[in-house]
Amino acid sequence: MNATHHTTPDGRRIAFRHCEGRGPTLVFLPGYMSDMAGSKASALFDWCAGQERACLLLDYSGCGQSEGDFADGTLSRWRDEVLALIAAQVAGPVVLVGSSMGGWLMLLVAEALGERVAGMVGIAAAPDFTAWGTSSEHQAMLERGETVFEDNPYGPEPTPTHPGFYADAKGLERLGGTIAVDAPVRLIQGQCDADVPWEIALRLAERLRSGDVQVVLVKDGDHRLSRPQDIALLLRTLTSLLEPGHRP
Repeated sequence: MNATHHTTPDGRRIAFRHCEGRGPTLVFLPGYMSDMAGSKASALFDWCAGQERACLLLDYSGCGQSEGDFADGTLSRWRDEVLALIAAQVAGPVVLVGSSMGGWLMLLVAEALGERVAGMVGIAAAPDFTAWGTSSEHQAMLERGETVFEDNPYGPEPTPTHPGFYADAKGLERLGGTIAVDAPVRLIQGQCDADVPWEIALRLAERLRSGDVQVVLVKDGDHRLSRPQDIALLLRTLTSLLEPGHRP
């Protein structure tokens, strides 16, 4: 997948793909240790190109085709990269599509963008996962400045959680109060998700200030939600969000 690079003021080179088109720009935010070459991001980009819709994909620093060390990555750092890319590449409203950790990041980006956000779609959104998804033993290790390595069901290498990411995330937890987002939100969540309990989607829906929030539970859906029927559901959901009156 060919990519262009945007250089931040401090010299970070962030890889992205951008297609011009109509309507709000759809911005896809990948999950933890994921990138814009993933199946959902690629399907979204191809769909947007076919529909002549605007779309922006990116790799966070230390991920995919972007430069940097993954160990330096934090939610704050990646949020700022997303905002810098949107500022440089997008004029007008955006629809944020966040997968897993990207679903946490989209909340932080939406808070910063305010009225520019025309809508959001969370796919197995995982806000606050460092709190509810981390054992007390691992939390203690991270508090001591140790990196935690866990089995990775999606690849051969273990999944690391670095103490810098954990410390930064503690100040960005959002499920304990009202989330200041007023745009329409759609949350797609598998009930066979081994990483994000489906109840998290309900907690997130409750915390969002927006009155236009819908949760779609996929009974046999896993965490990735990348099967053909899952991708089709995502695209139907986006169509109904972008074109009021269209049934998903």
